[in-house]
Amino acid sequence: MDTLLTVAELKDRMDSGARTVLLDVRWALGDPYGRDHYLEGHLPGAVFVDLAAELAGPADPSRGRHPLPPLEEFQLSARSWGLRNGDVVVAYDDSGNLAAARLWWMLRDAGFPAVSLLDGGLAAWRAAGFDVDSGESAVERGDVVLAEGSMPVIGAVEAATWSGRGLLLDARAGERYRGEIEPVDPRAGHIPGAVSAPTAANLADDGRFLPAASLRERFTGLGVQAGLPTAVYCGSGVTAAHEIAALEIAGFPAALYPWSFSEWSNNAANPVVTGAGPEGDGSEGGRPEGSPS
Repeated sequence: MDTLLTVAELKDRMDSGARTVLLDVRWALGDPYGRDHYLEGHLPGAVFVDLAAELAGPADPSRGRHPLPPLEEFQLSARSWGLRNGDVVVAYDDSGNLAAARLWWMLRDAGFPAVSLLDGGLAAWRAAGFDVDSGESAVERGDVVLAEGSMPVIGAVEAATWSGRGLLLDARAGERYRGEIEPVDPRAGHIPGAVSAPTAANLADDGRFLPAASLRERFTGLGVQAGLPTAVYCGSGVTAAHEIAALEIAGFPAALYPWSFSEWSNNAANPVVTGAGPEGDGSEGGRPEGSPS
């Protein structure tokens, strides 16, 4: 199934009566009111997915702020959303799919290929003049059977040497990569050898993904090329999934470091460098004065 679905394509599908499971992943760092936003307005029939509770396990310094949940727990969550084998899933949010891409990646990794992101999310749906619902959507429990391991991943050991054999992309904002600020993790900076590739640059001003040709131009400019192993990390493995989706649209496969910088920076044995280049400016990253812990 294609990585993206347009609102017009989704509306046609819904009007035809084709079974479609709509999953609303309303989440943003520092905003704990995703469910409230969902209840105020969502696509007709959409089910709320709680990223922090259903798409992540408990935070743990040794595993990061949003470690992947055990497969059994993820399967139970998917069944609670009404998901059945053979369904078509469309995931969305209201932030350019920066959160919804986490669900897209997890379902793909779980061997569930029929999942797309709604390009532009809720904003695009509203802009098209289509109706939204409020309140909780009724859902009949599903019986989907999930697996794991269908998407490539790397861990800290591979991340430490990845730049010697391929390209490691850091999907966080540039100021976090450079170590100018660090709002949540214990050290500021980036993994040595990583190239700055902020996720936000995958999107146009309206929250839709850039065209495939533009994304391909962007990533080749960063050093991505056919045959070169590419991996991506971010703060806690959420927005890096968005970069994986953008790379796929551009025609490039890439591995995800799911535990990302929140795991890496909590291990004092892992080096962290600051500055604009992959190897930093020679200084070790630390928490800037006045940054929150």
